[in-house]
Amino acid sequence: MKILNINSYYLSSTLYKPMEDSLNKIGLELTTYVPVYHGYKGREEITLPLAKHVKVSQCFNKNDRLFFYLKHNKIKKDFFNQYNVKDYDILHAHSLFSNGYIAYRAYKKYQIPYVVAVRSTDINVFFKKMVHLRSLGLKILLNAKTIIFLSESHKEECISNYVPNRYKRKILIKTTVIPNGIDDFWFINKRRESLRVSNQFVKLIFVGDDSKRKNLSALIDTCDILINQKFKVELRVAGKISDEKKEQLEKKEYIKFIGKVNKDKLLMLYRQSDIFVLPSINETFGLVYAEAMSQGLPVLYTKGQGFDNQFNEGVVGYHVIANKPEDIANKVTKILKNYEQVSANCIELSHKFKWENISTIYFRIYQNPRNVTQ
Repeated sequence: MKILNINSYYLSSTLYKPMEDSLNKIGLELTTYVPVYHGYKGREEITLPLAKHVKVSQCFNKNDRLFFYLKHNKIKKDFFNQYNVKDYDILHAHSLFSNGYIAYRAYKKYQIPYVVAVRSTDINVFFKKMVHLRSLGLKILLNAKTIIFLSESHKEECISNYVPNRYKRKILIKTTVIPNGIDDFWFINKRRESLRVSNQFVKLIFVGDDSKRKNLSALIDTCDILINQKFKVELRVAGKISDEKKEQLEKKEYIKFIGKVNKDKLLMLYRQSDIFVLPSINETFGLVYAEAMSQGLPVLYTKGQGFDNQFNEGVVGYHVIANKPEDIANKVTKILKNYEQVSANCIELSHKFKWENISTIYFRIYQNPRNVTQ
C-alpha cells in the first residue's frame, strides 16, 4: 500500500522518523513530502542524511508565511510538479491547515482520499485567530476520510468551538484519537520498579526552553510556594535557557540548569528526579510526558492541552491550570500522597506510546478510511 505523507513539520520534530520506521516495518510503502522555505534549517537532533523516501523541497520564501494562500499555492504547484498523485492509495496530511490544504486540493482534483491530523497550532492559531480561514478548515475536515486528533481534549475543543452544529455528527463519526509514540530507546531502558519519594523533599524536572509557551516562570513560582510550605525542593531544568533568564534566576539556589542534553543524559536526569512538570500554555502532545512516564515519573500536564485526558485524573498524574502556580503546587502534593502507586501506573501504562502498537492503528486506518464527505 502506497502512502504519500504531506508533512511540513518533518524537520522540526524528532517524532516522525520513528513513526515512519515503524510503519515501514509493517509493509507500508511511504513517500514523504516536506515543503519548507528557502534557507530553512531543521532541528539539530534530526539525523542527516534523511531516508530516501523523504523529499525536502524549498519551494517558497520565508515572508510568504504571512500570506496563507500565496504560500500554499506555491507549495501546491510544487507538490503537483513533484508527484503523480494518482500513483498513491491515500494521502496523509500531518496538519489540518498547512498540509491539509494540499491534500484537499489533491482530493478535489484527482479524488485521492486523505486522512488529516489536527495539531495544537491548527486550533490555537488558525481556527482561533485566523477567522477568515475557518471555512477552509471546515471544508478540509468534511472532505477527509479520517480525522486524527492526538488527544480527547483537542478533539473536544476543536469540534465544540469551531464546527457548526449541523456538521458535528459528520465530523465525529470519522474522528479518532491516536497519541504520538516515543522512541524505542525509552522502552529498551524502561524502569522496572516504581519509585519512592520523601514527603518533604521533592525533586522536580522540567524539559523545555524558556519561551513563554513552555511557561517555566509558573513552575518557578510553584517551587517558591512549596518552599513556603516547608518542602525542600530541587528543580532540574533541561533545555535551552537564555543567559538573561539564568541571570534572573541565579538567586534561586534550588534550580539546576542542565542545558540541552542527549537521550542518555536525559534518561539519567529522569532517574534522578521524582516528578515531571511541564505546564505549557499550549502543547500539541508533548513526547516528554510519555518519556518521563517510562522512567516511573508521575507527570503534571496542562488542562485542555495535548496530554490531558490521555488517562483518567490521578492515574499517572494530574492536569494543572498553567497560569496558576497554586494549582500546580497543590497537584504536586496530591501526587506525593500516593506516589508509589502513581509511579507504578506510569511504568505499566507507558506502553500506550509504543510505536509498534500505534502503527497498527494507522495501518487499519489506511486500509479502511471512513467514507464520509461533504
